[in-house]
Amino acid sequence: MKKLILASASPRRFELLSKYDFELEVVTSDITEKINGNEQPQIVAMSLALQKALDVSNKVTDSDIIIAADTIVYNGQILGKPKNKEHAYEMLKSLSGKEHSVFTGIAVLQKGTVLKIVDYQKTIVEFKNLSDRTIENYLNKREYIDKAGSYAIQGLSAAFIKNINGSYSNVVGLPISKLDDILRQYFDFELLNAY
Repeated sequence: MKKLILASASPRRFELLSKYDFELEVVTSDITEKINGNEQPQIVAMSLALQKALDVSNKVTDSDIIIAADTIVYNGQILGKPKNKEHAYEMLKSLSGKEHSVFTGIAVLQKGTVLKIVDYQKTIVEFKNLSDRTIENYLNKREYIDKAGSYAIQGLSAAFIKNINGSYSNVVGLPISKLDDILRQYFDFELLNAY
């Protein structure tokens, strides 16, 4: 049976995949994520995902399938992970009352083969208007740390979401339906029939 390697330390991505009944191992990437703000967000997300997958492929020895992803929040500019609380406040204020896009780049490859599939998913998220007090209360919970755009849709900031158009799991960090399509089409592996 094929084993999936998740090239991510994200507990959210692990949780999304661990619902399915197959052997899943986490091997983290050591790449330094450099974002060029002038690039298209989907290109950046796919590039970083591929870099992570290739890095992790050097750490495994057999024919396991490696999955890597990178999620970017975009509102006319790329919003990465906040540097500090003040930076997180600025990001959330810029998202308040508006729509923004969430892009997740995904890279899937199998060690020992030339097969490398790179794609992305886009979801539109609309925030309701957030008061300064609401943002401050949220930041005090420290959930913003290490989150693209300074929020986690599956966490406390679910209260911010007015509307979502597209894949929910994509905003969490891994577009499960697209991943399943890629695994079935190119790797003879189906999430629900993996056992």
